[in-house]
Amino acid sequence: MKPKKENSDKKIKKGKLVKTAHNKWALRLYVAGQSPKALTAFANLKKICEEQLGGKYSIEVIDLLINPQLGKEDQILALPTLVRKLPVPVRKIIGDLSDTERVLVGLDLLPAS
Repeated sequence: MKPKKENSDKKIKKGKLVKTAHNKWALRLYVAGQSPKALTAFANLKKICEEQLGGKYSIEVIDLLINPQLGKEDQILALPTLVRKLPVPVRKIIGDLSDTERVLVGLDLLPAS
């Protein structure tokens, strides 16, 4: 008899969402040049990813001053904007990502309080 495969990438434990180790996170950060907000957003995102995702992520930075047409796909209206492409569903967070708790809730890494 074949063992059952677990189909879910997520497990619920004590009401908290726990991601399994094999998840790959695809993140896209939309910015306008190297403004202070853009640099802060990237630094904050990098710190959060290192602390929470342990190297299981990729960050694509898209400068809309150089390629404004690239913002259409994700319907970007404000900058900086972080878009979580994977895992689905797609999520968006606007701002410099300095409110760590809000970012973690927005990325579904922390349950909403």
